[in-house]
Amino acid sequence: QVQLVESGGGLVQAGDSLRLSCAASGRTFSSLAMGWFRQVPGKEREFVAGISRSGGFRNYADSVKGRFTISRDNAKNMVYLQMNSLKPEDTAVYYCAADLVERVATSSNTYDYWGQGTQVTVSS
Repeated sequence: QVQLVESGGGLVQAGDSLRLSCAASGRTFSSLAMGWFRQVPGKEREFVAGISRSGGFRNYADSVKGRFTISRDNAKNMVYLQMNSLKPEDTAVYYCAADLVERVATSSNTYDYWGQGTQVTVSS
């Protein structure tokens, strides 16, 4: 089992920055590929960013490329999502996810464990 706990969400204005954090426990963190997803009511969960076990490969949704950066610290069992130049359309609940297989997939179906989510609200 893997436990994931997100933090760092909040209410910000357009153009501001936020950094989300996800603390992992229960399994060797460096054996997990990690991802961030987001979801708004009435819509499917959407891939935001993914990172490989070592951090050497990163993948981003087109909508966040150049604004968001995913990173990880395997010594601290943490994954981060730095979000810059936030837009109102970034408003969503953001979820951290772990994949037991090194895929850095964009489909939520491939991830094995999920956090409870943290709300990000961007006002215009």
